[in-house]
Amino acid sequence: QVQLVESGGGLVQAGGSLRLSCVASGNIFSIAIMGWYRQAPGKQRELVADITSGGSSNYADSVKGRFTISRDNAKNAVYLQMNALKPEDTAAYYCNADIMRSYTSVWLKYWGQGTQVTVSS
Repeated sequence: QVQLVESGGGLVQAGGSLRLSCVASGNIFSIAIMGWYRQAPGKQRELVADITSGGSSNYADSVKGRFTISRDNAKNAVYLQMNALKPEDTAAYYCNADIMRSYTSVWLKYWGQGTQVTVSS
């Protein structure tokens, strides 16, 4: 059993900051890419940022220069520091990870339950 648990969402004024955290736990052998996605009401889920186990990161154009993704491999954790937040950043944010469980040779994609970020104008 593998779980991803997010924390750190909330309500913030435009221009403010939030830090999201996600920790993977369970029967984990290895984690490849970890990332954050978001989904606003009536819109498709979109990639915000992701990061490899080696630390290479990728960002959506809409968040470049404002958001920073980081990772702690020892803790199976990924973080998203969000600065200069805008109302259009309002969405449910989901943690995602490609994980190989112990005693298997299959990579599977896991999702967290989501954490709400609301940015008021």
